[in-house]
Formats: sequence, C-alpha cells, structure tokens
Amino acid sequence: MKLYLKNIRYFVCSLAVLLVVTSCKKGLDYKNNGAINPENVWSDPTMIKAFLNDIYGASMPGWSFDGNSTDEGYNGAKTLGNYQRGIIAVDQTTSALNYSVIDKANFFLDQLDAVAVLSADIKAQYTAEAKFWRAWSYWNMVNNLGGVPLILHTQNADDVNALFKTRNKTSECITQIIKDLDDAIAVLPGKYASNADYGRITKVAAMAVKGKVLMTYASPLFNPTNDASRWQAAYDANKAAKDYALTQGHDLFPNYKNIWYTERNQEVIMVRQYTFPGAGIAFNSIRPTPLTKDATGVNQPTLNLLLAYPKKDGSPMQFDKNQMSDPAYNTQFMTDFYTNRDSRFYATIFFGGTPYPTPDEVSPVYVKGNSFWEVWKYDAATDKYSSAMNVVHTGMTGGGQTGFWERKGLDTTLVAALYAQGQTDWPVIRYAEVLMNYGECANELGKSGEALQVLKDIRRRAGITAGAGSNYGITASATSDIRDAYMNERQVEFAFENKRFGDLRRWKRYDLLNAQTFKHGLYATLKDGVVISPSETIMNATTRAKLRGVYIDNLDGDPNFKFNLDLNHWFYAIPPAQISQSKNVILQNKEWGGTFDPLQ
Repeated sequence: MKLYLKNIRYFVCSLAVLLVVTSCKKGLDYKNNGAINPENVWSDPTMIKAFLNDIYGASMPGWSFDGNSTDEGYNGAKTLGNYQRGIIAVDQTTSALNYSVIDKANFFLDQLDAVAVLSADIKAQYTAEAKFWRAWSYWNMVNNLGGVPLILHTQNADDVNALFKTRNKTSECITQIIKDLDDAIAVLPGKYASNADYGRITKVAAMAVKGKVLMTYASPLFNPTNDASRWQAAYDANKAAKDYALTQGHDLFPNYKNIWYTERNQEVIMVRQYTFPGAGIAFNSIRPTPLTKDATGVNQPTLNLLLAYPKKDGSPMQFDKNQMSDPAYNTQFMTDFYTNRDSRFYATIFFGGTPYPTPDEVSPVYVKGNSFWEVWKYDAATDKYSSAMNVVHTGMTGGGQTGFWERKGLDTTLVAALYAQGQTDWPVIRYAEVLMNYGECANELGKSGEALQVLKDIRRRAGITAGAGSNYGITASATSDIRDAYMNERQVEFAFENKRFGDLRRWKRYDLLNAQTFKHGLYATLKDGVVISPSETIMNATTRAKLRGVYIDNLDGDPNFKFNLDLNHWFYAIPPAQISQSKNVILQNKEWGGTFDPLQ
C-alpha cells in the first residue's frame, strides 16, 4: 500500500491560489514563461505560504449537519444509518487510511529546511503550523482506528519496498502526535499581530487540541482499565490550555446565540471562516419548506434533544409519555416545554408558532412578523397524524416530520433563493469546550469542586438562574453523578456541533442510544374545531390552549429503523482493499477479525 502522495511537489498544478498554472507535463522544447516551475516555489515567500494555506484548506473542518447519526436530529423516514442500526460488516464499517495531508506536511517540512528566503521566525512559525496539521491528521486516523503507520518524512517513490509500512502502536502514535503539538505550542503566538492572520492556528488552539487528544486517550475507549495517570496528563494539558487561553483574552462569550453572529469573539479559539463570494456556506438543508430551496429536512431536532435542555431554573424537564392523555398534565407539560427554558434551547431550536428568523415572505400566506406554524391534525378514521400547515397558512404545503428545525448558526440575513451565500463562521473549538474538557478531567481525578464550578459557569452563561445554594440546578456530587451531568451538559451545550457521536463513542456509551430504541417526536396537534391565525404565537397561553402535545414513539414508522449499535465494536475497520494494496503488511483490527490491538 503506497502511503504517499506521488510527486507531491507538483501540487501547484491544482493549487487554485496560484491560478496561472496551465500544465505540469513536459511539452515542446521551449521555455514556458506562463507556467510555474515547482522548484521555484521554495524561492518565493508568497508561494511557500500558498503551499501552507493549501494544507489549511485540506484540513480545517467546517459546518457538519450530522445530527441524524445520533439522538440529536432526524433527516426523514428511514434515513438512520446501518451502523446505527447494528448492521455492520468489515467491508462497510471502515475508516480509510488517508495520508494526503500528512504527505503534504512532510514534503513542506522537508523543503522548508533548505529555504533561504524566509526569516528564521517565519520558518519556525510555518514549521509549527505544518506540524500542528500533521498531528491533527494523524489524530483523526488514530481516533478511529488505533495505531497507524508513522511516516514523518517525504517518501521516495522509487524505493518501492520502503513504501509499505506496518502499523505503529497506538501509544507510539499518541507520543508522536503530542510531540508535534508540543513543538507547535513552543513556537506559535497566543494571537497574531495582524488581523489578516486571523484563523491561523495559535498556541491556544494547539494547546486545546493537545488537551482534547489526551482526554480522549484517557477516556474508556482507549483506557478501559481507567489508568489514572492518563487522566492526570489530560487534566494538566486542559488546565494549561484553559489558563493560557484566559491570558490571551479568551473566555465564555456572554450571549450564547451570538457566538455564531459576532465574528471573532472571545470564545472562538479555532475557526473555519466563510465568506461570500468565494467560500459561502449553504443552510438550505436545515431550513423548512417552503422557506428553502433545493434541499430540506436535515437535523430536525428529536424529542430526546428537546427534552435535554433544562428549564430556566436549571431543573430538568419532566416528561411522562403515559400521562400525555391527561388534559391537565398535557397543558402543564406544553407550558413547561415552550416557556422559561434554558436560553440555549431558543438559540439552537426553531419551533412552529413563532416567526422564522429570516426575511422570507411567502405571499400572501406568510408575511414576515407572523408566526410560521408547523402543526399537526389527527384523523381518527386512519389513526394517523398529518401536517396541518395549510389549515393555518391557507394553501401552504410542506414542512417537516418533527415540527422542529435547527436554528443554531443559521444565516438569518438571507432569503431562500440566496441560501448558498451563508457567511456564518464555524467555531471548530470554542472556549466552552476547553473549559468542559478541563472540568471532565478534574472530575475523574476526584476534583469535584473544580468540575462542578465549570458546569455552573456554563449554565450561568446560558441564563439559568442560580437558585438555592447557587447550584444552577445541579444536584450531582459523586464522581459518577458528575460524569452523567457532563454527558447531559455536553449534549445541550454542543448540540449540532459534530460532537455528540464522538462523545458517546469515547465514553463507550452507545447504550444511551440503544435504550431509546426509536427516534421520538412531539407533535403540536390542533384540537378539534379550533382556528389559529398566523398572527398568533405558541408562546401565548391562550393560543397554546388550542393545541395538545402528542408523543410519537417512532418517527420512522418502521420497527426496523431503531438504534441497535453493536457494543463490541468501538474501533473501525481498515478497508480490506487497503490491506490488500499493502501486500497485507497493514494488519486489521482485532474487533474485525485481525490481529492488531488498538489498545497497545
């Protein structure tokens, strides 16, 4: 298996930044002054930086609409993945070895050694940035697979036998990843002097990633014996990241919703920037019809997520599906559900009966300022629920299957036709994550006071009232209870931020999904004979009395679509084709019939 990117030095053929390249193939015997000689890259500071920027472009993650993979969201009937349903096979449940960024970084680092056109400080900075991305790429593979072949220099394509590398132990890979991050931390600035460098990796970002790597390595996925020394290392790294971040001006941003709307705010530590034209982000898939274009239905919040948000006083939402037929219970539940919730609920979730936050006007049935109603009606003859959108909005059809939509980060300045012009940045790492990583590690070491203070800080920012004893609704005290509190708080704080599945996996808690069986819903259903106007709002008690909440046990309507994750497979398989390509030098993981142990 060739773990290298052949002739990577000719990457400039496709590097869009450089624009003027026409061909890297040998043509007629004349000097082509319109082409770039790859060897000249290393004598031009602009092109050297462009090479590094290309590594950024290939590595920096962005918006990820993946709620359907867990209990966060629902993408429509029968869209739950096979892995989630427990349908697994070695040739399907795979995580491929991908060395494209590592090869670029290795080549860049090797070439940079001989560069004479950069100052020593800039060379050191570029080296640190490249090492960060090499560590990042290795960690993405190791987190999924365990140990992988460590390749730290440009490979010689002519030495075929040397191209086939065996897998290093996971512990060896972790050591190298931390070394690269430490090398980066030693050099990178806490912040850059020029605004033009905003978005480049800082010392704070590298420290945060180091803490996250070590925390995951200390978690049950990699640490089933609960080796306390790993938790200590993770605690030290995350505390250092938290403390240093504060010295550089990072902290919790006071307004949770505006984290995504006030660019370059104090909470953002690592960020993918979006601008239009050139690099817009499309939000059409999370917008409801008819207020969208070309796509819809993604990340519709499920009842499990909706109930995870506490009340404004910090107490948990109470829900008993068996009492929903009791009118008094139903009325009280609907009041508790829609009013006086944690502010993160309203910042993350859009629900019917309130104005949709974009400037769309779907004349004459929906005018900006009116509520957009996603409600349901019951047909006794068929014993089924169907959309009643057209009952409130005459002639309007569409909507989703849950009545709820993702609100977090949505570019609210755009009408549906301009969906591709979204410019909301994606915070890859927020200070809140660094803070909670530190708190989680503290708890595992018995430092319950530190762990609880973090939860209080997170909840205080969310607008939850302090309450008796200034506990913000937190009742946990024992290590196991605080651990559960962190699981719940992370689900709420980081909803739709591409963290839920990774958290459940590192905790080895797929059972939390399996226990739910199906994806559940809550239908705001019109009572018989009532009339609702678009000008009404579900936040008004009189209007809300026209509705009853109905628990939907299985949104898919098919008993075969349920959570049934395999609790004996925690690392993914390497694709058999890659093993064969390596002439079987690469070994498969033990969980998938191989001999490689990801825990060594």
